Amino acid sequence: MPARTSSPRSLAEDLRSRDDAALGALLRSRPDLATPVPADTASLAARASTRVSVQRALDRLPTPALQVLQALAALPEPVPLADLARACDAPLPAVRRVVEDLRVRALVWGGERALHVVRAVPDVLGPAPAGLGPPLRDALGTRSPARVAALAADLGLEPSGDPVADLDAVAALLGDPQRLERLLADAPPAARELLDRLAWGPPTGAVEHAERPVSTARASTPLEWLLARGLLAAAGPSSVVLPREVAVALRGGRVLAGLDDEPPPLATTSRRPDLVDGTAAGAAAEAVRLVEELLQGWSAAPPPVLRAGGLGVRELRRVADRLEVDAEQAAFVVELARFAGLAADDGEADAAWAPTPAFDDWRAQEVPQRWGLLASSWLRTSRVPALVGEKDARGVARTALADDLDRTSAPLVRRVVLDELAQLPPGAAADAEGLAARVRWRAPRRAGALAGRLVGWTLREAAWLGVTGAGALSTAGRHVVAEDADAAAAALAAVLPAPVEAVLLQADLTAVAPGPLVPALAAQMALVADVDSRGGATVYRFTPASVRRALDAGRGAADVLAFLAAHSSTPVPQPLEYLVADVARRHGRVRVGVAGSYLRSDDEAQLAEVVADRRAAPLRLRLLAPTVAAAQADPPAVLEALRAMGLAPAVEGADADLVLRRPREHRSPPRERPRPVTGEPPAALPTLVDAVVRALRAGDAGDEPAGAGRGGAGGRDGGSGRSARDGGGRGGPPVLAATEPAVALEALREAAASHRSLWVGLTDRTGRTSVRLVEPVTVEGGMVTALDAASGQVRTMSVHRVTGVAPA
Repeated sequence: MPARTSSPRSLAEDLRSRDDAALGALLRSRPDLATPVPADTASLAARASTRVSVQRALDRLPTPALQVLQALAALPEPVPLADLARACDAPLPAVRRVVEDLRVRALVWGGERALHVVRAVPDVLGPAPAGLGPPLRDALGTRSPARVAALAADLGLEPSGDPVADLDAVAALLGDPQRLERLLADAPPAARELLDRLAWGPPTGAVEHAERPVSTARASTPLEWLLARGLLAAAGPSSVVLPREVAVALRGGRVLAGLDDEPPPLATTSRRPDLVDGTAAGAAAEAVRLVEELLQGWSAAPPPVLRAGGLGVRELRRVADRLEVDAEQAAFVVELARFAGLAADDGEADAAWAPTPAFDDWRAQEVPQRWGLLASSWLRTSRVPALVGEKDARGVARTALADDLDRTSAPLVRRVVLDELAQLPPGAAADAEGLAARVRWRAPRRAGALAGRLVGWTLREAAWLGVTGAGALSTAGRHVVAEDADAAAAALAAVLPAPVEAVLLQADLTAVAPGPLVPALAAQMALVADVDSRGGATVYRFTPASVRRALDAGRGAADVLAFLAAHSSTPVPQPLEYLVADVARRHGRVRVGVAGSYLRSDDEAQLAEVVADRRAAPLRLRLLAPTVAAAQADPPAVLEALRAMGLAPAVEGADADLVLRRPREHRSPPRERPRPVTGEPPAALPTLVDAVVRALRAGDAGDEPAGAGRGGAGGRDGGSGRSARDGGGRGGPPVLAATEPAVALEALREAAASHRSLWVGLTDRTGRTSVRLVEPVTVEGGMVTALDAASGQVRTMSVHRVTGVAPA
């Protein structure tokens, strides 16, 4: 935005004079101004001046912008830009750059000779901008008329008898820099020392009997010397305040000690980029494995949801033991699965944490794509897993997956840290303390008390997730920061070992996977064998229990051996053939059915042995025939007991056929990924910004066509579709036939995507139908935001009230 020298009389006039691009920049920088759509620029100015909106805008500002606003709030308006630069003790070009950014955000308005701040800015900044107290007139205005007159006389002025005039005269005298400087030169050293302590803020000090009457003739202490001359003023019975003009004089005519227009220095160390990428890739693959292993376990045995919400401490400990990580990393993995949308509360009466259906799609993908979802979800989340185990305000330890782990500053701090790392050369790592200083510089109002700890937690989680390696951002991590998921996956794939489609079967009943297995093969190997060890290669071990697991899932012995032969680079070893054949031979020889339940076996000797075995006593078995025994337990308990005895029982149905089924995989209903809690309005979509600008122009123009505003907002309508800004022009609306809801919804979405207009039939609350020409802007959440051709205003409509649509 070019520098302005002319002086509009109000913010509304300033906004009205801006072109469409400038108004669009304002709406993008302060998206809360776009919803609901303001009627005109006067309404926009009023909304931009409200305390809530100004507070949101200030929360998004970096340190130098807040410093300039502090200086503007402390100076009497209007403020020439040159005076502002002197007050900031900063070069004019640096101050001009900051002021122009503040003008874009409509926090400052006016030309360079007469700058103003929006009226709510001083209120939001607080009563002591830049550490300065109230102006002289306000500070001394609490004195009685008699004391004001006495002060005027002590300063060599002739009291007028009018308290207001006397106060104005005293304020003018003490506000004169030259006369104030002469008065300060006569101050006793102890009084000057007292002033110097208050000069740079805070401007108040605690004293006793601050409101006592005192004159120049009776002043006996440094404090009384200052009170008698109005250089300090009582701020209450037990405190004094340094008036603003006196403080500025003590500061040498400056409001600020300087402008922090450059971020704090950042100490860095260099690593080899290939080392960074390799370390990060290993961590990325491990993060994917941990999430998959966690949710596979929860598929079979979902942990309960605590009554107060969250995951119990014992359950988290079980997760840590199973994944072989510490409690902090276990909490991170659990939270990572949730905010990636892969785990959720199943919503049942006895609620449990379970994988969502999205988990099945996720684990069918290759590792780089799976990692991309985890990393992008982590980048946006407001969850802080590191708070797990810490006490809340009630002294209760926070639990994983509980509702109280969201922090609005978390995504901001994470983004700042990663942005700072992304700006460093490849392989460069930065220290946490320097990054925390950068966070506080870039977002001083939003960083919060947790800023330093959040920086450390962000660096730790980034290392666990493989976004960084050896403290530096990896190549894939840089694409994550840029929110380019495809490039991130491709960069990780280039570093990870290529997925393999075969294992090496060995005679000791193990199989070695020399690299990551393709998803389909990994799933089948998990069914038929157990992981024995991990590292550069994964070692699987075949056991009777693992083979039986495959048989229970419906595989036959021939199927298992054929699968292994097809996916092994070596022949199937004879010991493995014997193991599979032996387990298959015994599988189903004893069968469990439902009576209370019963056992049936063609091997009379084996069944008699089972009935006589002490370990089967809890089942209370009784022979009904040489091949049949009844049990006083349900089939699952019988199966578990027999398997503990080393048998391989199988379940049979009413028709005596084997019932082969894979163990049940528990799933929650489909869930949306948790939305981050940021306290910020969503970013305004470009189409919405354009529509709002056109609506503002229409509101300002009154009866003029909605497209008659400045700056060329037109030209967005492509092809032969006619814009809502044309107002139809066909002699009235058409008669619309009823349209199916799904068809109408798709037509609205297509029109919004292509910037075309539609005739839309709408029913109101009374059931009456009207037809309008609109240009849809957004369609989401069952609502349509559209530009109405007749009024030039942006309307929001419920999709369920749309009765029909037709091209314009």
